[in-house]
Amino acid sequence: MTNHVLLNSVEHKDLRVITERGKQYGDDVWYALTFPTEFRTAQMCYPIFFQQSPDSGQFIAVTLFGFEQGENLFLKDNVWDAPYIPMTILRKPFLIGRQRVVQEGTQTMQRVIHVDMDDPRVSQTEGELLFGEYGGNTPYLDRVATILETIHEGLDAMEDFVQALIEYELLEPFTLEVTLVDDTRNQLVGFHTINEDRLRALDADAVADLHKRHLLEPIYMQLASQSHINYLVTEKNKRLMAQAVSA
Repeated sequence: MTNHVLLNSVEHKDLRVITERGKQYGDDVWYALTFPTEFRTAQMCYPIFFQQSPDSGQFIAVTLFGFEQGENLFLKDNVWDAPYIPMTILRKPFLIGRQRVVQEGTQTMQRVIHVDMDDPRVSQTEGELLFGEYGGNTPYLDRVATILETIHEGLDAMEDFVQALIEYELLEPFTLEVTLVDDTRNQLVGFHTINEDRLRALDADAVADLHKRHLLEPIYMQLASQSHINYLVTEKNKRLMAQAVSA
């Protein structure tokens, strides 16, 4: 359930947000949305792949944390064991909304911050305050606003990035089969990646076009990120062995 409301310093003057990590706060997710301008940082920790919506056919990019629903292999008790947490995770319980405003007789749409009041991070007693004594934003809320704006701009840029990948036929379905220490097999399906052979075969004009559009870097960042699949397999095996010992 969600309960999105417009954030304001009057009704929410005492509202707090818990910034600790844990399953109880909804961090047991196996992937999260990302975008090209985040690839450079995200690829230091996570594999990045693409998903295609079965309804719209549009592609999105995601950072992968596990192999199945509810599995976050970076989450250890109440610690997210990675030096970087994707912005679409950090932004919770906030999201960007739109509000009609009239300025000098002209009606425009303005981006505003909404908060999900049903999110388990929302509290009246613990966590980071959103507003100061006199109603101004706290440094925490200012950071949230910056994160939300970055996500908004990043997702806008995603459209051009994906269109270029499609234009140059660089996307291909990706399937990974892993045999774990308990002899079970995990199959990762439903994702796409960049075809390295087609990338290498691009002519000079295509490479120049991608460079001019600042799209070469996120392409190579996505390819580099795939090495972190090894971390996911290793961490999954560690947990399976720990379970076997304690059984």
